[in-house]
Amino acid sequence: MTKQHIHIGTEAPDRGFDRFVDAWQRAERGEQSETEVHLNFEDLSMLLAVITPRRLEVLKTLRQEGPMSVRALATTLARDYKNVHGDIRALEEVDLLERTESGTLQAPWDVIDAHLSLVA
Repeated sequence: MTKQHIHIGTEAPDRGFDRFVDAWQRAERGEQSETEVHLNFEDLSMLLAVITPRRLEVLKTLRQEGPMSVRALATTLARDYKNVHGDIRALEEVDLLERTESGTLQAPWDVIDAHLSLVA
């Protein structure tokens, strides 16, 4: 079974477009390649506003413990339900969390690769 990777970082929009064009051209030539998933932010401050230490704790807990409800997650983390719910919404908006068919939360990523460019 392959691990689910997501690449997170800061990147200029044209770099993502170039990666898309390259993948398209490889597909047209019939070349097989692994699917890559990227989540890019305009700058470091935007990334850090979404990927906070508390939200990383949410992701890690869901990977370790498996799918659970927001209430069960808040209890496991010993945090306020309202704050955990807010973190969940932010993580769902950027597809770092998803809901199962039964409505529980799960973190679909085994590995998050982070890349930060300190120079524009």
